Amino acid sequence: MSMQSTVAPSEVARLSRALPFWLSLALIPLAWIGAFTGGWVIALVPLSTWFLYSLLDAALGLNLENADLGATESDLFWYRLVTLVWVPVQALTLFGLLWYVPQAEHLSTIERVFIFFGMGVLSGTVGINYSHELMHQKNRIERWLADFLLAMVLYSHFRSEHLLVHHRYVGTPRDPATARYNEGFHRFYPRVLHQSLSSAFRAEAEMLKRKGLHWTHLSNPFFKYWALQAACLALALALGGWSGLALFLIQAGVAIWQLELVNYIEHYGLTRKYLGDGRYEHVQPRHSWNAAHKASNWLLINLQRHSDHHYKPDRRFPVLQTYGPDEAPQLPFGYPVMTMAAMFPPLWRRIMNARVRQWRRTHYPEIAEWSDYNKLRTPMPR
Repeated sequence: MSMQSTVAPSEVARLSRALPFWLSLALIPLAWIGAFTGGWVIALVPLSTWFLYSLLDAALGLNLENADLGATESDLFWYRLVTLVWVPVQALTLFGLLWYVPQAEHLSTIERVFIFFGMGVLSGTVGINYSHELMHQKNRIERWLADFLLAMVLYSHFRSEHLLVHHRYVGTPRDPATARYNEGFHRFYPRVLHQSLSSAFRAEAEMLKRKGLHWTHLSNPFFKYWALQAACLALALALGGWSGLALFLIQAGVAIWQLELVNYIEHYGLTRKYLGDGRYEHVQPRHSWNAAHKASNWLLINLQRHSDHHYKPDRRFPVLQTYGPDEAPQLPFGYPVMTMAAMFPPLWRRIMNARVRQWRRTHYPEIAEWSDYNKLRTPMPR
């Protein structure tokens, strides 16, 4: 009697469609190989994440197809699973390396630092991105997993800032994460570090105040954020000693830098129209830069379909839609190339400023003087 497969063909088809989004897991062995061998191999993680995916984007081109918006939760099972699997995989890798690397005699200090630079590329490029997907879900377990991923990079307040501030005020002066026209990344970065933390705390405090509660009430998620971050720091110290703690901090710093590079390019120079009396037009696909590059969207679970994410924030990543240039501004390259370009402001302005000016002419021809229009109309509260 022949043995028949117990997996329905439809399930096999679902799995095969989702598999490209599992490629991020292939980066994990590279981190371990670098730690075990040392030498030039320690560069494999950033080289793969930045350059390999840039080359794959050039080779594979764009994916302009849109998924069926009627997809059910069972249709999305294999897509959701990768975001859930990543959490324990990242935790085991990060804390495993924190135990192994400080005592590895074959590794020099520079090699140890670079291994955790690569780990920060992983926890920032993939980990924070997956936490972004998870924090948008109504499922409490997924939101907790998002908090755990963010605690591993000491950036837990990103959840409050992203959900309560960024999505509400994107494209306005009240959003710290919207990069202004002509604002270089090296000016944007210190500004967003300060303003995103203060605006996140203020948003949570204001929510509690509307309920008649003080910010010190234990329902303030910042207490959970601080506890999870303290636990990660304590575990790093216990596993690797003071050098392990230093390596953990390097990893977290690199991850935050990776996140804010992405934040910088996602809305650079894009502004929602001011309607007066402190009000702005509704968020539309044209208020985020869109990128349909196939390979980097696999790595970043469709984060580059950012126009649709802001237009419909409740959509899971497999069903995010892409838009043509008539509906949303298009990045000329995927995020790996664009984030590298952002590190060089003259190059960035050469690539992007003309595109911002064209966007303004296309969508807001009635605004003649943008230097006046861009003045703060609803400044960030202090």
